[in-house]
Amino acid sequence: MIDQIDVPALARDAAALVRVPSVTGDERAVMAAFAAMAEAAGLEARLIEHDLAAVRALPGYPGQVNARSELIGVEVVVRGRSEGAPRFLLNGHLDVVEPGALPWSRDPWSGEIADGRLHGRGSLDMKGAVVACLHALIALRRTGGASGDVVLHVVASEEDGGQGAFAALARDDRFAGCLIPEATGFDVVAAHGGSLQLEGVVRGRATHAAHRLAGVSAIDRYLPLHTALQTFEDDLNRDVTDPLMAALPLPYPIVVGELHAGRWVSQVPDELRFRVRVGVPVGRTVADVWAELGERLAAAADDRGPAPELTLLGAFQSAATPVDHPLVAIAAAAVESELGRPPAVIGVPWGADMQHVVARGIPCVMVGTTGASGAHGVDEWVEIDELALLARVILRVVGASGEAPWD
Repeated sequence: MIDQIDVPALARDAAALVRVPSVTGDERAVMAAFAAMAEAAGLEARLIEHDLAAVRALPGYPGQVNARSELIGVEVVVRGRSEGAPRFLLNGHLDVVEPGALPWSRDPWSGEIADGRLHGRGSLDMKGAVVACLHALIALRRTGGASGDVVLHVVASEEDGGQGAFAALARDDRFAGCLIPEATGFDVVAAHGGSLQLEGVVRGRATHAAHRLAGVSAIDRYLPLHTALQTFEDDLNRDVTDPLMAALPLPYPIVVGELHAGRWVSQVPDELRFRVRVGVPVGRTVADVWAELGERLAAAADDRGPAPELTLLGAFQSAATPVDHPLVAIAAAAVESELGRPPAVIGVPWGADMQHVVARGIPCVMVGTTGASGAHGVDEWVEIDELALLARVILRVVGASGEAPWD
């Protein structure tokens, strides 16, 4: 079964998905294309239109930053041989970030295959990996399936807190384990940090630049807040308790990603808006970190105007699967069988839909291709051979021998 991956077909299907733009919030077309692709391969596939209002009303809804009027997903199922046997979940997202302002050497939506690589936005993160899941399921079905059902949740909005995975798991969370093929360099990720995204507004008092002392600069009022954020980052990364996260040089970063102030060079700015990503440590909740952050910024603020206005935009909870869980060993053995060397078991500082899986009590690991640093960047690409290797790893994890390895 491991040798039954059709690599040229995998490459063609991944290229076809890259050619369908699917920036977060606008995923209907790519979901429909994927559902049709799975059906054409003879798989049981269903396009799902979630009730967005109902999803937003559920406890634990992760919030959002991007505008959204609908929430679409796809479910693909390969039925197991034994009714009642443990079911296994694969999860992957088809939403992508914007191509950005810098020029690409190729059209970001070209899906061009050249020099053994698939090029374009989403090729690495993570349309290629989702198609690797699809072709693993095609091979699995062709050879009779695993002992239990294997289900693929293809989701939207992973780049915006994971609303798609959250909604899919609210419909069905009866799984014994899960693999997410995010780009990990074929290491086994068993923990990831969380994050929260906030927007802050600092008010000042405008006046002519020549009479600066009569005004209050919103920029000046922001500077102590920036220092407080730097101090908070130092504290979050001191005495890190999770061993996988402690191995990282900066497990829980804080980054001010947007800063907007002033409207005229000769005017004291009366408003500054900033957006920040704050790391959430494994073992702490977003609510906990959000509360502490609010206290720290309030303490740093001066009294020359209203208190800073803070709004939580979205969040990723942290997540971890115990390193001694059988699924971690199963995934590591699958990678070693393909690469001939044992992978490292690691933690990563970025969030993923693993957060929603683990929150449901489902053991989860992430294993995928190399090149994570190219995600969200210009000229994104992925090696075709690595997508084929990933498909083979997935097959081994879900039960290449015919016996579900999570039993």
